[in-house]
Amino acid sequence: MNLDGKIILVTGGSGLLGRAILTDIKQNNGTAINLDINADNNIDKGEINLDITSDKSIKQAITTILKKHKRIDGLVNNAYPRTSDWGKAFEDVNPDSFSKNIDMQLSRIFALSQPVLEIMKKQGYGSLVHMSSVYGIVGNDFTVYENTPLTSPAAYSAIKGGLINFSRYLASYFGKYNVRSNCVSPGGIFDHQNKIFVEQYEYRVPMKRMGTPKDIAPIVSFLLSDDSSYITGQNIAVDGGWTAI
Repeated sequence: MNLDGKIILVTGGSGLLGRAILTDIKQNNGTAINLDINADNNIDKGEINLDITSDKSIKQAITTILKKHKRIDGLVNNAYPRTSDWGKAFEDVNPDSFSKNIDMQLSRIFALSQPVLEIMKKQGYGSLVHMSSVYGIVGNDFTVYENTPLTSPAAYSAIKGGLINFSRYLASYFGKYNVRSNCVSPGGIFDHQNKIFVEQYEYRVPMKRMGTPKDIAPIVSFLLSDDSSYITGQNIAVDGGWTAI
C-alpha cells in the first residue's frame, strides 16, 4: 500500500485505534494529521487540536491544513465523543442522552465530512474511511456481557448502523467526482477489559481472540490508497469471523 505524498486526516488519533491508524499511514509513507481534542496545535508535527463538536474548531482546522498542505487526500472518521453516562443499560438511558450521543458522533461526522468532501470534489479525487462496528451490521450478542458490569449502549448500534448507510450515500453522491467512501467495521478490540467479558467474547468469536489495533489499521490504509481505487460504498468487517456465524 503506497500512500506516498498523501495528506490524510485522522480524527480521534490520540485514542487506541487512532494511534495505530496514524502509525500505519506513516509506515506507508503518508502524511498523517491527528485531529483530536487532546492533540497539540502543531501542524508541523502533524497535530491539530480539534473539538469535533464545534463548527468553529472544524473550520479552523481545515484552514490550517490547507494553508500548510494545499489539499486533503484522505479522511478517517474515527473520533468517538460520548456523554458521561455512556454505557448505561437500555432501561436507564435518558432520551436526551440518546439524542445527544447521536448528535455528538453521527451528526459531527457529517459536519466534518461536508467541507472535506467539497475540497475533494474540486480536486477530483479523495477517500473517506469511516470507523463503524460489527454492531452496525448485526444485532448484539448480550451473552458476552453476562456476569459483568458491561453492556453495549443502544446509541452505539444506532450510530454505527447509520454510519454504514451514510457512507453508501456519500459513495453514490460523490462517485462521479472520483471521491470514494467506505467503512471499516472492527469486532471487539482488546483493551484490558473485564476478564470474564474477554473470556466470553473469545469463546464466541471463531478465531478465539479479540482483535488488536494492528489488525485494523492496515485495512484503513488500504482503503485510503490507490490500490483500492475501484472500491467505494463498501463496509469491510475485520472481526475474526464474528459476523460469519
